[in-house]
Amino acid sequence: MKELFLNDFKLAIPELFLISISIFLLVYGVVYSTSNLKGYPILSNNISRLALITLCFSIILVMNHPIKEAVFFSLILDDFSSFLKVLILICSFTSILISLDYLKEEKLNSFEPIILILISTVSMLLMVSSYDFISMYLGIELQSLCFYVLAACKRDSEFSTEAGIKYFLLGAFSSGLLLFGCSLIYGFTGLIHFEELAKVFSGIEHTNAIKLGILFLAVGFLFKLTAVPFHMWAPDVYEGAPNSITAFFLITPKIAILGLFVRLFLYSFYDFLFSWQVILLISSIASMILACFAAMAQKKIKRLLVYSAIGHVGYMLLAFSCGNLEGIQALFIYLVIYFIMTINMFASILSLRHVKYIADLHQLVRTNPLLSITMGVNLFSIAGIPPLAGFCSKFYLFFAAISSSLYLGALIGVLTSVVSCFYYIRLIKIIYFESPKTWIHYSTIDKEKSLILAITSFFILFFFCYPSPLFIFTHKIALTFII
Repeated sequence: MKELFLNDFKLAIPELFLISISIFLLVYGVVYSTSNLKGYPILSNNISRLALITLCFSIILVMNHPIKEAVFFSLILDDFSSFLKVLILICSFTSILISLDYLKEEKLNSFEPIILILISTVSMLLMVSSYDFISMYLGIELQSLCFYVLAACKRDSEFSTEAGIKYFLLGAFSSGLLLFGCSLIYGFTGLIHFEELAKVFSGIEHTNAIKLGILFLAVGFLFKLTAVPFHMWAPDVYEGAPNSITAFFLITPKIAILGLFVRLFLYSFYDFLFSWQVILLISSIASMILACFAAMAQKKIKRLLVYSAIGHVGYMLLAFSCGNLEGIQALFIYLVIYFIMTINMFASILSLRHVKYIADLHQLVRTNPLLSITMGVNLFSIAGIPPLAGFCSKFYLFFAAISSSLYLGALIGVLTSVVSCFYYIRLIKIIYFESPKTWIHYSTIDKEKSLILAITSFFILFFFCYPSPLFIFTHKIALTFII
């Protein structure tokens, strides 16, 4: 019995370590920041660096986990969950790393946002290991509660407060849809465990009530992913949140939500493939088209990137709609490359600090030529220009869609990719060729962001030379759902 308990304890070692350190850092911050003897010190920088060390140790714990495959009540550990956990932890690490200088410049002296990022990271680790509706819903809600506060953490900004309130109201609505979908499926099957649901659905008649429950679950997940037509909250919320928090919002939760979405629908609801495939395909096509044309009208950089992210969600949903090995592999190749390109873009934007409008980038090549080259390469990659990493991911994704006979989705994806080149190349035109009315002098880029920009740019430029490791690894992850 003791050995069984220890094995169960080992299953959640990374999560337990991360939540324990988060609580310790919270207590440390509260005690020292309110200490009269210490002179009420500002601990945001200290807490940030301790959080980075904690995330490094968490990555090591996940990668060297003593148990490779196990199921314990509401949680599962396998190659799929381990891959997503490492990706989530790296995303959280890079989001904090590129924010260090921004927090100091913007005088965001409170340490609580860093603690909330750590706690939300724990919730996302639990989400990708979820194996029933209860653990799934609790993980999503813990993440959402942290995000509502993070969106409004810039207390002297009306936009940030508005973003937090909007996020709270619409996030609560989407959580209600998820819960209603779970309750419908539980009401008609009496089951909440993913494995048991998969067994039951393979041998029973597909009633409309269960299909309705799956529909509500799909809508709830699409809301969280900011897919069209459930995207309306994203531009205002992400624009109002501080830049460093927006970088975190645009990447990390998508990994956790997509991972959970894929596990639930491709494992438990695979027998309903033709029902939910249509929903995802419609949302995918709508996301690609709306994001493509809405981004053209944007004058602010963050709103442009938000609509660009909605378009990327559309491409990922197209891969998900395939419902086969190639589709899953294409989804995770795209997800990894999307993460790298987005981190590169936000590291560039945070380096420019007070740039808000696209027009502020006029003749950046004169004031910071190296950053201009980095942004140019990344923008070409996001647009899908060969032979950069973004082209490789889109090429494999469209190939997977065609092999699954999703010809309409693949055709619209190619067309929207071509049209979206307009607003990415427009940015490059502004950076390199348009003369500014007033010159803006930018400060030197700090070492942390320089390191992130160098690593991500190297990957984007030279991925096509040796793509095999990522392709082989994602193929192994995709096999989790086939075998």
